[in-house]
Amino acid sequence: MITNQTERLNFASTKNIPDYPDFLDVQVKSFKDFFQLETKSDERGNEGLYNTFMENFPITDTRNNFVLEFLDYFVDPPRYTIQECIERGLTYSVPLKARLKLYCTDPEHEDFETIVQDVYLGTIPYMTPSGTFVINGAERVVVSQLHRSPGVFFGQSFHANGTKLYSARVIPFKGSWIEFSTDINSVMYAYIDRKKKLPVTTLFRAIGFERDKDILEIFDLAEEIKVSKTGIKKYIGRRLAARVLNTWHEDFVDEDTGEVVSIERNEIILDRDTIIDKDNVEEIIDSNVKSILLHKEDNNQADYAIIHNTLQKDPTNSEKEAVEHIYRQLRNAEPPDEETARGIIDKLFFSDQRYNLGEVGRYRMNKKLDLDIPMDKQVLTKEDIITIVKYLIELINSKAEIDDIDHLSNRRVRTVGEQLSQQFGVGLARMARTIRERMNVRDNEVFTPIDLINAKTLSSVINSFFGTNQLSQFMDQTNPLAEITHKRRLSALGPGGLSRERAGFEVRDVHYTHYGRLCPIETPEGPNIGLISSLGVYAKVNGMGFIETPYRKVTNGVVDLESTPVYLSAEEEEGKMIAQANIEMDASGKITASNVIAREEGDFPVVEPSVVHYTDVAPNQIASISASLIPFLEHDDANRALMGSNMMRQAVPLIRPEAPIVGTGLERQVASDSRVLINAEGHGTVEYVDANIITIKYDRTEDERMVSFDADEKTYNLIKFRKTNQGTSINLKPIVRRGDRVVPGQVLSEGYATQNGELALGRNLKVAFMPWKGYNFEDAIVISEKVVRDDIFTSIHVDDYSLEVRDTKLGNEELTNDIPNVSEEATKDLDENGMIRIGAEVKPGDILIGKITPKGESDPTPEEKLLRAIFGDKAGDVKDASLKASPSLHGVVLDKKLFARAVKDKRKRTQDKDALGALEMEFETKFVELKDRLVEKLFLIVNGKTSQGVMNDLGEEVLPKGKKYTQKMLYAVEDFAHLSKGQWVADDATNKMVNDLIHNYKIKLNDLQGALRREKFTITVGDELPSGILKLAKIYIAKKRKLKVGDKMAGRHGNKGIVARIVRHEDMPFLEDGTPVDIVLNPLGVPSRMNIGQIYETVLGWAGMNLGRKFATPIFDGASLDEINALTDEANVPRFGHTYLYDGGTGERFAQKATVGVIYMLKLGHMVDDKMHARSIGPYSLITQQPLGGKAQFGGQRFGEMEVWALEAYGASSTLREILTVKSDDVIGRAKTYEAIVKGETMPEPGLPESFNVLMHELKGLGLDLRLEE
Repeated sequence: MITNQTERLNFASTKNIPDYPDFLDVQVKSFKDFFQLETKSDERGNEGLYNTFMENFPITDTRNNFVLEFLDYFVDPPRYTIQECIERGLTYSVPLKARLKLYCTDPEHEDFETIVQDVYLGTIPYMTPSGTFVINGAERVVVSQLHRSPGVFFGQSFHANGTKLYSARVIPFKGSWIEFSTDINSVMYAYIDRKKKLPVTTLFRAIGFERDKDILEIFDLAEEIKVSKTGIKKYIGRRLAARVLNTWHEDFVDEDTGEVVSIERNEIILDRDTIIDKDNVEEIIDSNVKSILLHKEDNNQADYAIIHNTLQKDPTNSEKEAVEHIYRQLRNAEPPDEETARGIIDKLFFSDQRYNLGEVGRYRMNKKLDLDIPMDKQVLTKEDIITIVKYLIELINSKAEIDDIDHLSNRRVRTVGEQLSQQFGVGLARMARTIRERMNVRDNEVFTPIDLINAKTLSSVINSFFGTNQLSQFMDQTNPLAEITHKRRLSALGPGGLSRERAGFEVRDVHYTHYGRLCPIETPEGPNIGLISSLGVYAKVNGMGFIETPYRKVTNGVVDLESTPVYLSAEEEEGKMIAQANIEMDASGKITASNVIAREEGDFPVVEPSVVHYTDVAPNQIASISASLIPFLEHDDANRALMGSNMMRQAVPLIRPEAPIVGTGLERQVASDSRVLINAEGHGTVEYVDANIITIKYDRTEDERMVSFDADEKTYNLIKFRKTNQGTSINLKPIVRRGDRVVPGQVLSEGYATQNGELALGRNLKVAFMPWKGYNFEDAIVISEKVVRDDIFTSIHVDDYSLEVRDTKLGNEELTNDIPNVSEEATKDLDENGMIRIGAEVKPGDILIGKITPKGESDPTPEEKLLRAIFGDKAGDVKDASLKASPSLHGVVLDKKLFARAVKDKRKRTQDKDALGALEMEFETKFVELKDRLVEKLFLIVNGKTSQGVMNDLGEEVLPKGKKYTQKMLYAVEDFAHLSKGQWVADDATNKMVNDLIHNYKIKLNDLQGALRREKFTITVGDELPSGILKLAKIYIAKKRKLKVGDKMAGRHGNKGIVARIVRHEDMPFLEDGTPVDIVLNPLGVPSRMNIGQIYETVLGWAGMNLGRKFATPIFDGASLDEINALTDEANVPRFGHTYLYDGGTGERFAQKATVGVIYMLKLGHMVDDKMHARSIGPYSLITQQPLGGKAQFGGQRFGEMEVWALEAYGASSTLREILTVKSDDVIGRAKTYEAIVKGETMPEPGLPESFNVLMHELKGLGLDLRLEE
């Protein structure tokens, strides 16, 4: 039986709501697509890591003699498990290897043989199954970035004089930016890389439209007239569209080379826009030009005036002049020759080495400009440039629209995979440079791919990305919701993104394209508001990086409920009429309402069902996970909903979590997708359960057993008191019993803010909204002592304390419980390694780890000499360097770990040699056994069948075609792991079984090899520790935190407050039946904040508690007032929770009714124990000698400028003098004052504050001779 499903009464009226996608897909799928490890090497798509390798290889030397080609890449299993990496402060990573082929193309090097080698490229951090990376022992998340999509953008700005200026900007994936823009004189310029500007027509000439005639023909602006004496007179009065040039060639002798060089000369006879008169006619005829260009006489002319204006500004007349002009503008130097000048433009925009629009850029460009250039053409084309200029001219003439930069079709998401690809690109490009250099140097000698490659290059780039990049963040792990939200976060900040200071209001604002894609509610308060957002519950990121959201198709007023919903990007959604999910329809999907409210872009028309294109799939489609977890969100003000969704992420996991009575139905999905709990992988039976492990026997078919090397039973380890990044603890408990049947996806454990497989961030409490003796003034909270006594809000927090043992110049440090000058009482709980015992209670100042450090030699005093003579040499040369508990630390030792590097002497080395030999033997047996099992299974599958010819990776036939399979034949195969995926037998089903079997064999073999490597490493090196560190001791301390005055609590509706008073149970207000309430909240916190959702929740919660039922009220589709009233009546609860309460102190009834019910409250991470701090004497700042600030530094409270004014206003001169001198930086005075207090003498006179001396020194530094007159 299935025991642990909580049934919730769901109020949703919307039917056919599809399942949510996997909430971690955005991380996990992106990383999977990047590595493509599950994909066979010959089937890998051109994306991610594979694509990055293909872009950087083959690599050749400068003379093209040697070629290094990339064949394939693969990874070895990680050396440590995820948990071991966290404990030891290591990075969870896999060794990356590439198969490279080096060959020679030079006929002179005939003796150079082609070499294929597997080359180690470094270790690469690997994603854990829950979508995180473990870097140096800390779990981190790579946040997706929302940035401007590559492509072309048309915008406008205003000049100071009010003129509208238009611009078109082409943003590539990599390469130079090019911008076309107009100025106040209506001339169009092109800017390359925001540097010098040049007229657009100069660019046209440079890309092949050499003459004015060619440029004017692009826009169809001129007609060509043949020059003849009689014919031309007809055109007197018309305007010239292009210059009339007289062109001739002159020959001259080059003095350096003696060659005869021909130079083209131009003479301008008539300029553009000249009106032809009789005199001009003569000049034209005399100039011997064949034809002239005149302006067309049509309406088009006015639109294209900008082209004529630009031609007027254009200083060049030919392609040669244009490319040289551009070279001069970009390089500020004369071009050496025409070829070099032309090369620079080709390289900038037309070479795929330097310029790449990317698939996305080409797609956006084609879409915007209505082109159909092939998708693989990812450089700029002449057609692109011409069409952009034409579109810009349409824009100037108000015939086209400018782009909305905040529209989600112009912004795309860079997921983990893409960010990693970019970093790999950088690393491989650097590596390629060193490879080329090494190839050039080793021209004659024989070398291999391994000699060319430096593995550190790639690792250093990747490690610096994970360690220092703004988007690689320390994971927020307070509770499962915080984890899952962090992984689904989208940031507009980071490299290549915006900066907080420059981001304006528009970027941060909610846009209509965010609907169903980005949550309009969940975003931080403060400087990052709107720049960091969360993915909608149904949203997905498509292959191009655009966010899509699902809709149901509507045809002639009938909603298609059968098919799976269609996912649309913001661009595909443009112009579509979209109705809401909860419109009235019959069983077949026909919309029954005569008119429906629909959404068309940013507008909300009321339309007939026949014009609707799509409907939403669910009412909560608009929000993110956090916002979807707030019941009755529709009754809350957006500002408070924002606070509510942000504070749920700060809820501390409690010892006894409880799922909310009033939920939204999303709680189960969040808990299972967070990957914290253990989920069943298939149908099966629970074989064994205890507090640490669960064993399940899965049902399997005969075929599944045949191809698998694993046992039917699988054991899961439960996490016990594991410390999270934020110091909260994960402690899982089983919720299945022996003999239970399980189904796929069923949750087997609870804990870490989950109960029965549902998210449980807080507790349900009986609440009264009323003032209580002024103690709940200004959002303060009054709570019953029973809540504290029953451990309702008690949480366990785990801290780890570590101490490193290093080798110093004076000798090695040592862990020990024998510490000089320390009493036996203080070391009673330490073991022989100086580590405190598990279970010991820790108080401030206790020694946690005992350590002694060698002390520098100094001349011993006579007393020391005497001590050394009596006690031997040891007494004086070490000092105590133990780790002691900090001032606020109270707790219990939970666990301790000691990691040590192996220190070898001769005996130890001999032992290691023997141990390694035994290990090799043991694993050799395991390898043989594994192969035997494979051959047995294979023979059972292919017995009696004929081979179809099976090859290995090198193309050699291993199992000859046409022969019948025998066991001997199969045993003869040396290496099954390198057989290509081929045809074993004639029928496909058997082939699939064989391929699956070999695939599983490879996995098992890989695991065994990994285990062998790990064991070998443990014997030879010991624990892996950073250099210079011999030992690492770690102590884990658990602190049990009960609810205290000063702790922050909150509901789910942004209603937050501080516990002001913990009241005796009997003094709390009580109901007519004598039940005291658990918590009293201030009713004034509700009306002005407009979060009425908490009142709905309170009333429905009371009904649920009385009826023993739980509810799901999805956002925008929740329980109506009538439904709540029906339930309160059934539960015998007063409507709206209005009831009389009685004073616990006097037993008298309060004068008015108050709202009573059950509310879900959370305890937040801002706990008074972490903030409470006091100092008497402590550290001082080195220069100013003033006390440091902050709890971490054990600092004081700053008595600032305004506080000084307050004392001055009171005239409290003695207090003021004391505060500014002996309590702060009068070094001598404070020592004397301490002495006076200890001895009970009168207070001495204060001296000079140190900050005055600092000021004097600064003035002296400025050259002022300041003397202090006594």
